[in-house]
Amino acid sequence: MARIGLLVPSSNTTVEPEFCRALPREVTLHTARLFLAHISPDTIAAMVSELETQGRLLASADVDVIMLGAVAPGFLKGADYDRELAQKIEAATGKRATTAATALLAALKHLGVSRIVVGGPYDAKVGAIAKSFLEANGIAVLATHELGLTDNLAVGRLGAETAYQLGRKIDHPDAEAIVFAGTNMKTLDVIEKLERELGKAVISTTAASLWQALRIVGRTGSIPGYGRLLGDLTPSDAPRVT
Repeated sequence: MARIGLLVPSSNTTVEPEFCRALPREVTLHTARLFLAHISPDTIAAMVSELETQGRLLASADVDVIMLGAVAPGFLKGADYDRELAQKIEAATGKRATTAATALLAALKHLGVSRIVVGGPYDAKVGAIAKSFLEANGIAVLATHELGLTDNLAVGRLGAETAYQLGRKIDHPDAEAIVFAGTNMKTLDVIEKLERELGKAVISTTAASLWQALRIVGRTGSIPGYGRLLGDLTPSDAPRVT
């Protein structure tokens, strides 16, 4: 039995049920929360102030890995800052740690993707932060589209059909993949359908986080029904960040 620890924005109502639905029976999920109500660069930065405290609470459940299940903190200040967040968790807990932003980069590399379009529920400011982060890491972002929401509870109330329609809208002929940014937007149920219809990879930050966490705890094989990324759980060769 393996245990995944997940640090969740406090108003996120989606990432936990999506993880639990896709997790194999021999892996369990354990969560702690970081306060976030409204989505803005300032509130995203403030959210990680309790990172180490909440990480230690997760570590007390003897989890095998701790995933920061929010992509925006890593997007906010770049890849070096994203690694710093994981290092803080590892130093405070003694557990392997990673982040949703790191997981997304690993997923894109694994699928051999370098040209993408990005859709998310947030506003243009947060969308621009995501675009800058990805481009700084060698990913060409051909287009973005944001739904303009700043209330995170409102994001969690969106149905999976919203992600489906967004994916269809933002598809670009030169894009190798569609990326959904934001772990509070329901995405898992439409990824495989979009891949069939559009003929390209579809990656959400929730799917990437789940994929990376499972690889770190040594789960191999595939999880069918959620697209090509979760269909290929090759072992992780990523070193510890400390």
